[in-house]
Amino acid sequence: MRKALIHLPPHRETEEKYPLVIALHGGGGNGRRMVSLTLGKFNNLADKEGFIVVYPYGIGKNWNDGRENMPQRYKSHNRKTDDVGFISALIDSLIRKFSVDKNMVYVTGMSNGAMMAYRLAAELGGKIAAAAPVCGNIPADLLSTPKCPVAMLIINGTEDPLVPFDGGDIQIGNKKYGKLLSTARSVEIWTKNNQVSFKEEKFLPDKDPGDGCQVKETLYANPERSTEVVVLTIRGGGHTWPGGKQYLPERFIGKTCRDFNACEYIWLFFRKHQKEK
Repeated sequence: MRKALIHLPPHRETEEKYPLVIALHGGGGNGRRMVSLTLGKFNNLADKEGFIVVYPYGIGKNWNDGRENMPQRYKSHNRKTDDVGFISALIDSLIRKFSVDKNMVYVTGMSNGAMMAYRLAAELGGKIAAAAPVCGNIPADLLSTPKCPVAMLIINGTEDPLVPFDGGDIQIGNKKYGKLLSTARSVEIWTKNNQVSFKEEKFLPDKDPGDGCQVKETLYANPERSTEVVVLTIRGGGHTWPGGKQYLPERFIGKTCRDFNACEYIWLFFRKHQKEK
């Protein structure tokens, strides 16, 4: 039996169709911890903007994001754990029960949840209009070729001590937790899949000079396609949710960027995109 935490906007009208945001927790987390990490901002936005948020729970507090050769205690990382099937069935169920607009289904996630978001975008692209992985790159073992274009927002910190910005092994202490592609390679895969090319880049306003971070926004687009790719490179940023909770001391996870709120930026990105009807 799988579990998910669902947040519905108040005063919901049954005859209306609502966008759906799937928010995937990181390794060792759960749905409630994802709410805590984001300081409840997705729920606040859902109430204001009128969309549904679901926080699914991974088996053993982890997602089968495609990494292999994981420590044995990570029960989710085996071929028997069909998290893609679980999320697909969850989407179908929410469409039936809560008047979800099937053309406005989105997925985001943190860390292990970000890697799972990449996998879902590749394997469930027919159901997902846009994805926003945060603090994650594509697992090197994940050989799934994207089935169709999906608008992509990629948010990574250059000083992430857990997920290497330039790719390689995820290593905590003397243990390795799989290998990742670099941020650049992850971007390359999705710009090629979406048939978009570099258009422009700029720096976001440094609203909090004391956070030690600076954000570069890079846009890849095609005037004939709506499936843009946007990359937010957080110079100095750590393994953290921008604008969210500093859930561990900086010496363990790095700096939290305060120049923008990831939930707000992600929602503004999501609401621009929908699957063709």
